[in-house]
Amino acid sequence: MGIFNVNKTFLVYGMGISGKGVARLLSSMGENIILYDKNPDIDMDAVKREVGLREDTLAIKGELTEADLDRFDILALSPGVSIYQENVKAAQAAGKKVLGEIEIAYEASKGRLAAITGTNGKTTTTTLTGEIMKAAFDDVHVVGNIGYSYAEAADKTTEKSVTVAEISSFQLESIDAFRPDVSAILNLTPDHLDRHFTFENYCQAKLLIAKNQDENDTCVINYDDEILRKLSESLKPKKLYFSRKEKLDTGIYLDGEDIMYSDGKIVYKVISRSEISLVGDHNVENVMAAIGISIAMGVDLVTIASVIRTFKAVEHRIEYVCTKKGVKYYNDSKGTNPDAAAKAVAAMKHCVLIAGGYDKHSDFTEWINGFDGHVKAMVLIGQTAQIIKDTALKCGFTNIYMAEDLAEAVAKCAELACPGEEVLLSPACASWGQFKNYEQRGRMFKDLANALPE
Repeated sequence: MGIFNVNKTFLVYGMGISGKGVARLLSSMGENIILYDKNPDIDMDAVKREVGLREDTLAIKGELTEADLDRFDILALSPGVSIYQENVKAAQAAGKKVLGEIEIAYEASKGRLAAITGTNGKTTTTTLTGEIMKAAFDDVHVVGNIGYSYAEAADKTTEKSVTVAEISSFQLESIDAFRPDVSAILNLTPDHLDRHFTFENYCQAKLLIAKNQDENDTCVINYDDEILRKLSESLKPKKLYFSRKEKLDTGIYLDGEDIMYSDGKIVYKVISRSEISLVGDHNVENVMAAIGISIAMGVDLVTIASVIRTFKAVEHRIEYVCTKKGVKYYNDSKGTNPDAAAKAVAAMKHCVLIAGGYDKHSDFTEWINGFDGHVKAMVLIGQTAQIIKDTALKCGFTNIYMAEDLAEAVAKCAELACPGEEVLLSPACASWGQFKNYEQRGRMFKDLANALPE
């Protein structure tokens, strides 16, 4: 397409999973690339070997100089690098085109695309949708902010491929022509304000997923999210709503214990809530979103329901770990903001909660006020521990313990929890600082829980 095979040089900025995927993709397409990472200590020779690049591939680390800006035409940005970062602004000021990983992957890929964003529920919805697509189509790729980068899959797609992508607000900041056949926006609550500065900026970043869609495309939208519903009025694609609270004339909705689909003329029962193994009202919404996406992608209701019946919780999202001394342990390490953590808390009967982590400038008041008998005690770790404690005390919740690390927190929870109760890791914060990512945090929690005496 327009950015490829036009004798341009790409500077691949950021050597994480996405950046390496972009470097491999561009190299395989015969494009000129330069590797760049701001970390002066990164081993670029090891990166080249991992990606499969020639030893003489130019690699820059540390600060970008003015001379470096003259070396490339397009800045290929990893999602972990903000468009507000000084090097990015310098590149833009120098007239360089700035494109994100999903934009480059999209322009290199073929077939149909379903893309999913929202504050919470993305991984569960993407994974479930991917499983439904695999049951309906022969060549399916599940990619994005889910551990397998879009760039890694792009050149493996064909005209018959179906790609399901989990897309973050970080990734959407740097799109250009990116246009999914079906998009989905699950919900909007404040998150990543350290990156987007305001909730309004964050919402607008999420809405970019439908920016290039038209009336021939579909956007699946949570009808119950009033902010999202209002903001989505200006979107061009057909809107397919889902609702847990309202009976819709057209869309997917909950009627008692049954999930229904109305095409505007005929109402169909898709599945009963009792047939879904995922716990919590929020997961009913995730299932309805996956149903909407799958319908828009042309999958029949029998196939959709069959997959949902066998689908289990994804790792790190209210994932049952074990039962020790009559206490159930749940790993919700992916609960990286207060709204996500609130959904996990609501799914518990009476739990001891582990929370805290990296400070994303979140407000914890509403989350704590929603404990409402679901939380017996709270054990806090990480950078936000004192902030959460101060907020909890203002809200009248006083059964709080502080721990130096996750191991101490799990041990304290085992001491506090009684048979019939739960221990829940749902931090309401990012993992950075104490952990590499939420996966490492979740797996450590599982190891610690499994190691407890029977």
